[in-house]
Amino acid sequence: MAPRNRITDPLALEPGGSRTPLPFDRRARVRRGLLLSVRGLSLASLLCLASAPGWAQQKDQKQQMKGLDEEVQEIKSDVLRIAEELSRLEEKLLYPSGTQVAIFVALAKDDTMRLDAVRLQIDGQLVAHAIYSAKELEALRKGGVQRIYVGNVTTGDHQLEVLVDGKLADGKDYSRSEQLAFRKEVKPKLVGLTLAGPDSGNPPVALGNW
Repeated sequence: MAPRNRITDPLALEPGGSRTPLPFDRRARVRRGLLLSVRGLSLASLLCLASAPGWAQQKDQKQQMKGLDEEVQEIKSDVLRIAEELSRLEEKLLYPSGTQVAIFVALAKDDTMRLDAVRLQIDGQLVAHAIYSAKELEALRKGGVQRIYVGNVTTGDHQLEVLVDGKLADGKDYSRSEQLAFRKEVKPKLVGLTLAGPDSGNPPVALGNW
């Protein structure tokens, strides 16, 4: 006896060649399956269409945020530039070129002294007192220069006293005071002080005109 073929057509073939409808419950199941397939395809299409504007909107928002960040950075740069210009203008007003004196501090090359503090006196008056952090000391050891003082003095000869406190490589405290003379002309005066410990072979305080 030949095996029966499974009928998948909604209309079954009769022995005479005509079609006879499938039972109602089977037709309903087939229709429901077709409807579910169509609905699934429609829903997927709608989701794709709906996600396209959202993706475009997110892209626009990212571009807008990027543009705002760039504008903020430009504004920050402008503010810093204006602040720097105002600072220079204020310095010119407070310290005219005819009376201005600026004093800078540097460390001798390869010096091992740990610089703790520097005090400056001009004509017996304390004008500056700096205490150095580890970060500032490291910057000086790498060749950095610190402007420790800017002010006004009259033209002529002046006495500069430099007091240095620190520690040597062996941990001993180190303190040194030096008296130096400089002359102020009718133009800005730049004085450089190069400091060194006793083990370096350099002068404790070397004065230079910068």
